[in-house]
Amino acid sequence: MLLPEFSDILSAHELIKPYILRTPVLTSRSINFLMGCELFFKCENFQKVGAFKFRGASNAVFSLRDEAAILGVGTHSSGNHAAALALAAKIRGIEAHIVMPSNAPAVKKIAVAGYGAHITFCEPTLQSREETLKKITEDLGLTVIHPYNNFKVISGQGTAALELFEDCKELEIMMCPVGGGGLLAGTAIATKNLIPGCRVIAAEPRGADDAYRSFRDGYIHPSVQPLTIADGLLTSLGELNFAVIQQKVDDILTASEESIIAAMRMIWERMKIIIEPSSALPLAVIMENREKFAGHRIGIILSGGNVDLSNLPF
Repeated sequence: MLLPEFSDILSAHELIKPYILRTPVLTSRSINFLMGCELFFKCENFQKVGAFKFRGASNAVFSLRDEAAILGVGTHSSGNHAAALALAAKIRGIEAHIVMPSNAPAVKKIAVAGYGAHITFCEPTLQSREETLKKITEDLGLTVIHPYNNFKVISGQGTAALELFEDCKELEIMMCPVGGGGLLAGTAIATKNLIPGCRVIAAEPRGADDAYRSFRDGYIHPSVQPLTIADGLLTSLGELNFAVIQQKVDDILTASEESIIAAMRMIWERMKIIIEPSSALPLAVIMENREKFAGHRIGIILSGGNVDLSNLPF
């Protein structure tokens, strides 16, 4: 199995620089005081489409040869990757076909449609998503860009951590949420190459802890009936992602729904920025494990800010 390396992240960064935003790194004195550590938030909620996913999607789309690109790209996604792929395809001038579960958040359905993608809705199961995408792909000859189990996507996602280390030196811990593992795999590759002694810790909802159990047991546990407000973290780990995680991630910790909501609200109130529930996981984990993180300099990737404002948890 060929896994991405740090050189692939560097190449991805050069390729996508003209298209992505270099998002800011923000801190909060009050949150630092309350948590007892120094936190540096890489604000991918300010990225195009409102999420880090635009990095990986852009790298995948702009890496395609012209003869493949002209036929279009396709994927299945509940939201952020769908929007990211739709926008990247629009910028390149090719078609994007997106299979979305019928229960995807309304704000994400609207965003994907707004970027001009062709949307096909399906039942909210992985089997339905994959079967629907397979049929469309066979009919149209699309290149499938998997949301996370994709070499180019992982390499693109790693560019967020690359920028964070350029802007913020001497980090001791790097944290991000984990769902399918694209962001975590890319983050781990970048971190262990730039600062080998920096610990990589992923954060996951306790009600959707398949990555935690997979990491613990050494094989992939499927995500079965996950129960969490963090709708971006419902998927099972990809094989490529898990291989990187096994090699380069130090720990995966979980947090309760109550802590996720409290962390989300704290960032809204103290930092005056909008994040979605998935983004709140690292801070939620720190809330529940303060002694483990006390006194450390910690980088956190805020993964996105696409939240349904008419259905807030607080």
